[in-house]
Amino acid sequence: MAQAFPFSAIVGQDEMKTAILIAAIDPGIGGVLVLGDRGTGKSTAVRALAALLPKMRAVVGCRYGCDPAESASHCEACAALRGSGKSHLIPVPVVDLPLGATEDRVVGALDLERALSQGVKAFEPGLLAQAHRGFLYIDEVNLLEDHLVDLLIDVAASGENVVEREGLSVRHPARFVLVGSGNPEEGELRPQLLDRFGLSVEVRTPEALADRVEVVRRRDAFEQDRAAFIERWQKDDERIRKQITAARKRLAEVAITDAVRERISALCAALGTDGLRGDLTLLRAARALAALDGDRTVSDAHIRRVAAPALRHRLRRNPLDNSGSSARVERAVAELLV
Repeated sequence: MAQAFPFSAIVGQDEMKTAILIAAIDPGIGGVLVLGDRGTGKSTAVRALAALLPKMRAVVGCRYGCDPAESASHCEACAALRGSGKSHLIPVPVVDLPLGATEDRVVGALDLERALSQGVKAFEPGLLAQAHRGFLYIDEVNLLEDHLVDLLIDVAASGENVVEREGLSVRHPARFVLVGSGNPEEGELRPQLLDRFGLSVEVRTPEALADRVEVVRRRDAFEQDRAAFIERWQKDDERIRKQITAARKRLAEVAITDAVRERISALCAALGTDGLRGDLTLLRAARALAALDGDRTVSDAHIRRVAAPALRHRLRRNPLDNSGSSARVERAVAELLV
């Protein structure tokens, strides 16, 4: 595996980095969509995540990396062990889904010839199986083919992948954090897929001269001597890794008052977001951010920092308001959160 650019060495793009860390702390938030100009570190940040995440415990020999502590979500093989299987630590998977991937490559392939001749249900796991309990990354997600979009929507909703061919059926757990990146000028996402992303962040080319110079300087140093550059930023990455581990342990203990819940719902109502997914996502994102910061209670400050990523992609178009979705969220936050 190629050495990834250190997460802590990424210049700026604080909203993107925070959203990725929040998704790592609470995968139930629903994934991260990163939209913006080319060459702004979108793919770099996602690939850096693979090296940053603490290892996870999995059942030894399981093709899907089942969690030994969650027997209710085990695959058929792990369920048959009834908790008696050994476990070990493995890296959290961060799997790329190429735009040109076939359906069999994504969902997995059944060997029909072997099944018919030998009576053996032979299954070759696909990318969804590899991404279980980890991250599935799609670059240029807005250009993904419709039939793959439909597959992702179904699996993201159920947490399970089902492959059926000629009367044969295989199912396995497939719970992952979906991370997509793209340039909105090249096409929009289907609303059904857009709604599956918990957070949506915007990235832009740095405008400040000092920031542009620093980005180029760090990237050049990385290309010249990757090992030395990674070692230089190792302590910073390790500090972030410890933050993630501590935040995961602290997450369930972070308190949310009724007053904070009311302000979250009032904000979503003022913006006219569809359904209640925005309310729930904003609440969970604020709680994960509080855990990341080491705070015991969610405050208005946490809501302000995650309101735009949690809500900007859930707003209806307003023909009487030409301002962008980010500006509308910021305006509502300023009015409701004094």
